[in-house]
Amino acid sequence: MPTDSTLLDLILEPGRLTVEFQPMFDVGASRPQLFALECLIRGPKGSNAERPNILFEYVRRKRAEAAVDRACVASALADAGELPGDPRLSLNVHASTLGRDSGFHAFLLERAQEARIDPRRLIVEIVEHAPPLDVPSFRRALAQLRESGVAIALDDVGLGQSNYKMILDVRPEIYKLDRYLVSGAWADPYRQVILDSLARMVRRLEARAVAEGVENHHELVAVEAAGIDLVQGFLLARPLSRVELLAAGNLSGRAPAVA
Repeated sequence: MPTDSTLLDLILEPGRLTVEFQPMFDVGASRPQLFALECLIRGPKGSNAERPNILFEYVRRKRAEAAVDRACVASALADAGELPGDPRLSLNVHASTLGRDSGFHAFLLERAQEARIDPRRLIVEIVEHAPPLDVPSFRRALAQLRESGVAIALDDVGLGQSNYKMILDVRPEIYKLDRYLVSGAWADPYRQVILDSLARMVRRLEARAVAEGVENHHELVAVEAAGIDLVQGFLLARPLSRVELLAAGNLSGRAPAVA
């Protein structure tokens, strides 16, 4: 087991991070269709940071978001480059990385080119645990990404730092509504009203809303009733390795079992 002083070096060592893909589905049609794959990172096997919540809490405590985000993006794009077809790919990036790392945009495009991935297939999903310290630099980074064809999503909308200020700063094309709003919504009129109001706001902004963490049929009915047709969660698909994703058949048009 690595010590704290060597754990960051282990995380950044090439080949130590592994990638899983969790599909997002568009359930607005007669049968669910794959919308995108979120690229999820797992830390070095056998280390304290193998679990993602521990991995990224440690990274934020060390203020190493930019270096680790680069490593995560490199691993995710390399693995995704081996997938057939041209699914959209969502990559989690800290807001602080975009505010501090002026070379991140170029790095992302270089890694996408190496993996033969068109930037127009990419979604950069802003992960919010602290607001960006340099808002002008953060906005410039978002503008550069958009100019390259990359879409912007805001994660965990409705929780923590993903508030109205961040909505105004980011102005995302995709709003990922936090699991906390979805959990038990079928029996909670407060959650129903909040989901409905957020869905209306997103439509007026000509964007898309994704309901995160849909784990049962009741929650699926509740988010559909609010007019949300993009869904992610264990009900439709768990995070899958590249081999498991290919076996599931989602890339070839197979609908999730819930259909």
